[in-house]
Amino acid sequence: MDRVNVGLAKRYRKERRFRLFGLAAIIASLLFLVLLLGSITSKGWTAFQQTQILLDVYFDPLALDVKNLATANYASLVNHAVQVLFPQVESREDKRRLGKLISSGAAFDLQKMVINNPELIGTNQALWVVAKDEVDMFAKGYIPRNVPESERRVSDKQIAWIDQLAAAGRLKKRFNTTFFQAGDSREPELAGIRGAVMGSMFTLIVTLALAFPIGVAAAVYLEEFAPKNRWTDLIEVNVNNLAAIPSIVFGLLGLAVFLNFMNLPRSASLVGGLVLTLMTLPTIIIASRASLKSVPPSIREAALGIGASKMQTISHHILPLALPGMMTGTIIGMARALGETAPLLMIGMVAFIVDVPHSFSDPATVLPVQIYLWADSPERAFVERTSAAIMVLLFILLLMNGAAVFLRNKFERRW
Repeated sequence: MDRVNVGLAKRYRKERRFRLFGLAAIIASLLFLVLLLGSITSKGWTAFQQTQILLDVYFDPLALDVKNLATANYASLVNHAVQVLFPQVESREDKRRLGKLISSGAAFDLQKMVINNPELIGTNQALWVVAKDEVDMFAKGYIPRNVPESERRVSDKQIAWIDQLAAAGRLKKRFNTTFFQAGDSREPELAGIRGAVMGSMFTLIVTLALAFPIGVAAAVYLEEFAPKNRWTDLIEVNVNNLAAIPSIVFGLLGLAVFLNFMNLPRSASLVGGLVLTLMTLPTIIIASRASLKSVPPSIREAALGIGASKMQTISHHILPLALPGMMTGTIIGMARALGETAPLLMIGMVAFIVDVPHSFSDPATVLPVQIYLWADSPERAFVERTSAAIMVLLFILLLMNGAAVFLRNKFERRW
């Protein structure tokens, strides 16, 4: 009896240690996750604000020819408005530095305003314009003022002018609408994620429209109709192997077939969707087959017993019961496709795309590729925009995974 009690005590100690190890692993993973999210958030939340400067712009009729409003020199209007605020600045070098406080995008904003409303010509308007990225970084504290002038991109005179603007209430941090409304740009303060988000949306639409019906149809055939022989066993093995193949292999396949052989447009959402369809099909097929297997055999037997055909049994009884699991697997596959970069780099979606795509054949990029491009840029302002884009991508992925959990819990039946 004592020997049995000693053995039980030893086993219970091992079980407690195993539970502690499992709990420690969960805590460690949560700590790493919090550390990762905290690092991204601390670097990226400031990108949702943009430093802007209030200028009193005079739309000079002498500089704006009504017949050629698109080609007028709007930059001169911006420079004049800035110089009015600092009449003491006289040298050409200082005027050049003063003009660098304002982003080049301010001239394009004035152009759009005048073209849309020519009645502005001859009037004075108080306008908030976007500051240059160096000014934005300085206002947010990323460029310290207590270092030698040679070690920062903002000169002492520019710091003095920035302080004067802030003291006069003409320099403020406002919500960065450009980040959500604009496409990519070489200027960090003008760069946005709308083009990448639209490219991702078009790409996922193509992927979903092709991968879901093909994947479900293949799963139904393999599970319900295909005979059990060596050929179906070979197909099953290959489907499982395809789910584990590195994604860049699908990019090489897309490059060879869709671009070189079929001559489809390069860097288009259509080609990206086709490549991601190939990549997500194995995942959808495996998840759909698992959902079909989870339907109890009694459902099939009851339907067949009352005279239903094989097709009626599948379409009226088995598919509705298996559909929640199929949708969950599809959403998870789509979430994986949304985060992919390597296969899209192979088909040219790494190109610098300024315009927002409006169709499936327009040149486009996707959000992960946009993050990759910004992370490789040397400007400090792109660091916060990279982190902010990662936050947006993680939020979209969280919504997609949340939708998968919701659909599973709402429609899944437990037997």
